[in-house]
Amino acid sequence: MTAYSSIDSGIVLAYAYTDPLFEAVPDRAIWGRTIDRIYQDLGGAKQASAESNRPQLQQLVRDCQTETVACVLVRHLEELGDSVEEVGERLREFEQLDIPLIAIAEPIGSVDQPLRRSDVLHLLQTVQQSHASRKLKRGHAQNRIKTLPPPGKAPYGYRRGKDRYTIDRSTAPVVKDFFEHFLLYGSLRSSVRYLQKKYGKKISASTAKRWLTSPVYRGDLRYHNGETVQDTHAPILSRDEAAQVDRLLRRNRRMPARSASAPRSLSGLVTCANCGSAMKISRVKATRAHPEYLYLRPVNCEHQPKCRAIPYQKVLERTIDRVCQDLPQAVNTAPLPDIDGIQQGISGQISAKQAILEQLPSLVQQDILDSETADLRAYKLRTEMANLQVKLAQLPPVNLKTIAQVVSIPQFWLDLSEAERRFYFREFIREIQIIREENNWQIKLVFIF
Repeated sequence: MTAYSSIDSGIVLAYAYTDPLFEAVPDRAIWGRTIDRIYQDLGGAKQASAESNRPQLQQLVRDCQTETVACVLVRHLEELGDSVEEVGERLREFEQLDIPLIAIAEPIGSVDQPLRRSDVLHLLQTVQQSHASRKLKRGHAQNRIKTLPPPGKAPYGYRRGKDRYTIDRSTAPVVKDFFEHFLLYGSLRSSVRYLQKKYGKKISASTAKRWLTSPVYRGDLRYHNGETVQDTHAPILSRDEAAQVDRLLRRNRRMPARSASAPRSLSGLVTCANCGSAMKISRVKATRAHPEYLYLRPVNCEHQPKCRAIPYQKVLERTIDRVCQDLPQAVNTAPLPDIDGIQQGISGQISAKQAILEQLPSLVQQDILDSETADLRAYKLRTEMANLQVKLAQLPPVNLKTIAQVVSIPQFWLDLSEAERRFYFREFIREIQIIREENNWQIKLVFIF
């Protein structure tokens, strides 16, 4: 850390140079002490000379010539110019004024040993590397603002075009089929096996998880700085499908991996209220001529004798009966948020930002904004719209009070397949408890909301 104890007279000034394309203006607290005045230059625009590129730095030098200055603080030496020569010239000016220049993030320089021009020789390599790094960061930032794809190979299912990803017609159907299989069965590993069996495309479970969560397949780009820009290329997965994928992933996280991918609709939901154990599905088949029977058995029952198995079909039938009776009442009494109102509010914010985005070309034509400022503003609007779209996708698809009226009809459940029943059960039910009595048992539902 830099010592400030010997500063006892004069004012303390600070200077910072930031490029708004890829960095934020530094907070006042970074300097480590009270600053009398801060000079801030914003880079980005092409200037005719170094002086016009850093007008606040020139003002700082002029003020140092007329005022009593104890020291000048900067973060890094490279902020004093765009080249080593410019940095050396600034150091020469402060040396002639006999004003200590302290770079708080550099390994040398303090009040007792202020930076001189000779110190640049020790930091020459660092300054050169820093300038090269800033140039590279600015180039990447300009590409982001133009919504160009990041460097590297295009994701599977796409090709790299001139200024955006384009759909690869030979591999995109494979990715699309993978998504459709996951939406139908809700099982990541099952979808991976399906892909390998049908197309011979072998991917790991971690790769499959990245596919399901990647913004690229939704028509968006996410850059290394964590920001996402919407609608940069043609999507493989629609917005509605993407929202359903996210809901399935959130539901699957609440239960063990095997239960999440099991084909039966009650898998991972049933527990025994008496012994507290989760219940698994067991298959029993006496001979080849007889049909297969399914039972629900406790996984870890400590009772003696152990809690008995219960026929799967009976539990399923009673679960449907309880859903039809309990769900409408639970939805009516639960303190649920106004989903429709929230959706309208977020959609209104997105529409307002879209309207501003559409006005930017005309503002450039009227010389109210230059093209670089308009591009930066458009980029920020599109990242804000992407964040709002994420919030919108996290909301339930419809109002629960509306859908509860439909799913409270027994025939609705009987017409569904096991995979479809599994989807709706996990949409509403957190746990199905089996309450055992002497010669009977009952069902108790614990809803998510």
